[in-house]
Amino acid sequence: MNKVKNIEVKDATYLDGFRLRVAFTDGKNKIIDFSKFITTNNKEALSKYKNSSRFKRFKIEDGNIVWGKNWDLIFPVDQLYSGRIS
Repeated sequence: MNKVKNIEVKDATYLDGFRLRVAFTDGKNKIIDFSKFITTNNKEALSKYKNSSRFKRFKIEDGNIVWGKNWDLIFPVDQLYSGRIS
């Protein structure tokens, strides 16, 4: 997706459950539901994010939404932009 190449996450707001409203640097806003990924992921290191209070503790760094001190959880911007998390 070349269209997404220079687009970054500008801001994100927690909504509920595992949903965020994400604003991109090109002005587009998207509501992204991470539920399926979070609840079906069996990796032990990521299981802590099944707790919504931990999921809420994301931050924006270098144009990405990240969780954890060492970026335990991060998604490609093109997936966020399309709204399809895998």
